[in-house]
Amino acid sequence: MADESPAGLTDEVKAEIQEAYRSWLAKRGFKPRRGQREMIAAIARALSAESDRLCVVEAGTGTGKTIAYCLAAIPLARALDKHVVIATATVALQEQVALRDLPDLKRHTGLDFKSTLAKGRSRYVCLKRLDDRIGFDASREAPLFEPPDAEALSMYQRLQGAFADGSWDGDRDSWPEGLSLEAWASVTNDRAGCGAGRCSYYHQCPFFKARQQAADVDVVVANHDLVLADLGLGGGVVLPDPGETIYVFDEAHHLPDKTRSHFTVAARLRATNEWLTQLVGSVETMARRFNDPRELQRARNRLADESGDMRNQLADVERMLRDLPFVAREGRTEIYRFPRGDVPEPLADLARPLGQAFGSVSAILEELRESLEAAIDGDLDWDNAEQAETWLPAISQLAGRAASGHGLFTDFGGDSESSAARWASRRTSDSGDDIELTSAPLDPGAILSSRLWDVCYGAVATSATLCAVGTFDRFRQLAGVVAGARSARIPSPFDFPRIATFSVPRMQSNPGDSAAHTEELAALLPDLLELECSALALFTSWRQFNAVAASLPEAVLERCRLQDSASKQRLLEEHREAIDAGEPSYLFGLASFAEGVDLPGDYCRHVIIAKIPFAVPDDPVDEAIAEWLEAQGRNPFFEISVPDASLRLVQACGRLIRHETDGGRITLLDRRIVTRRYGQALLDSLPPYRLEVA
Repeated sequence: MADESPAGLTDEVKAEIQEAYRSWLAKRGFKPRRGQREMIAAIARALSAESDRLCVVEAGTGTGKTIAYCLAAIPLARALDKHVVIATATVALQEQVALRDLPDLKRHTGLDFKSTLAKGRSRYVCLKRLDDRIGFDASREAPLFEPPDAEALSMYQRLQGAFADGSWDGDRDSWPEGLSLEAWASVTNDRAGCGAGRCSYYHQCPFFKARQQAADVDVVVANHDLVLADLGLGGGVVLPDPGETIYVFDEAHHLPDKTRSHFTVAARLRATNEWLTQLVGSVETMARRFNDPRELQRARNRLADESGDMRNQLADVERMLRDLPFVAREGRTEIYRFPRGDVPEPLADLARPLGQAFGSVSAILEELRESLEAAIDGDLDWDNAEQAETWLPAISQLAGRAASGHGLFTDFGGDSESSAARWASRRTSDSGDDIELTSAPLDPGAILSSRLWDVCYGAVATSATLCAVGTFDRFRQLAGVVAGARSARIPSPFDFPRIATFSVPRMQSNPGDSAAHTEELAALLPDLLELECSALALFTSWRQFNAVAASLPEAVLERCRLQDSASKQRLLEEHREAIDAGEPSYLFGLASFAEGVDLPGDYCRHVIIAKIPFAVPDDPVDEAIAEWLEAQGRNPFFEISVPDASLRLVQACGRLIRHETDGGRITLLDRRIVTRRYGQALLDSLPPYRLEVA
């Protein structure tokens, strides 16, 4: 690998970047930041190398990393005739970058580029499905859907009216009213269910309009999920071709978990059996609607032959799994994890023919989908051919379900070469229980390496928290980052010793004794909350969260805003309103409040952390990884638990200082950070707060 190759980073490009930065600073009235300049230079050098054009950058809060990576990547990409895809972990940050940061950059730098925001299909309304829901006709509708109730029908009519008069663009995130996931799921679509150019609504389709915009721009602002979906399809299907693209992954510490989640396969046995039964009836109904053309007769007969055996095989799998020694977890869930991910041979013997059968069903449904497309195009002389467009999405979705079943049972049959955590979970509900089989990849880095890093032109991975206990090792391992990738660690410009205190008060209890620790937390919290006008109290378990909240005096509790008592957005709004009115307000939450919550100034003067945020010890994936390391004679606690807890602790503490004018205190109610030998490593990972240990 050549260390430097300035082919793309010519003197002209360097001058363009420098002039753009000077112009942005001058027009915004900002002073140059050393860390921001270092980040721009590090990214520009990495992306202009001959090979291994990957740069990992941890940029502390206040660096201004969005502007830094844009100033480095966009001019260089345009000089190289490449696209830039900026991927964030959340839709909120995605919209901030696309709708605020990039227009600001363009306005104040003079850089000439076109950009757009890209989301997955599920964020856009499917106009055909919307029309079908409103005009539901049981005599014509595929019998896979129930007619909408009155409330849903009224909502769909408002959606349709707003799209028709131009006041809504079809993007769920721009719809001003509340919209339940269930109601939305009936009027959006996925790739399998989309008729694309054969759909009569194709030219009006919000998704395809957005996709066309993405094809004609220099910079596409996406999210991690959309990038992974595109890579799962081979790359270049929804987003630009990876080989012609420079990716920038903001909040990159989420990327390994997002990858593992995206490539996890699962199937609920009873639910799968039900849709198989429904499948045969649906194709039978469809065949009658078209007066039994030869293609549908053949598909119906083949599906009937396959599905009968499959339903019996699924029942056999369910009976076998019910004898497993399930272990109760939180809620109404029980889990049995297969040691080392090894599936017992009797179960594998049942899974193998199911994998093959689901593959056959998937192929039959794909042929059926092609027949429907041919009928739409007029290439098949079917009676009532105009109804083919109505049936195409339903059959396409069923083909996708069958393909998913093929992947799951092929994996459990032992035909997968990848290492995975495999488990069975049994969930009890009011309507009975169901057993779900799951396989999750243990090494998301291998997936990222083969599908992303090895094929893209270049990439930047950045976040405020990429280093764990002082190194990039944990992130490199999880993300599959090549050894030759460059890295840079940019410290925050904030004067932490002056503006923030990290306190560890004297306590009698240890978090290992949950009951005693919870009781002491409840006793200490009222006085701690009184120290500042606002606070964010963070917990690691619902059990302790609920117990502490129930123990608080009523006078304190009425000032607290508890996670799940309202939507997260509403709680934050109420909190800000109370502080603006001069009233004290305290937010209580779990992990989702420890990251991505921006509460500058008086909105957060005190972060209270119940205990060191170690991962839940009974997560099946974490258990499988620990087991794998132990088999190699390694220590999973120091290799995984401590580094991961370090990242989570830094993220939680980071809720306090968001801007240069912020200040306050952090209190950790867990003395293990000063009594255990791993505690110093955790302290060293934090910004240089003023430390107070009682």
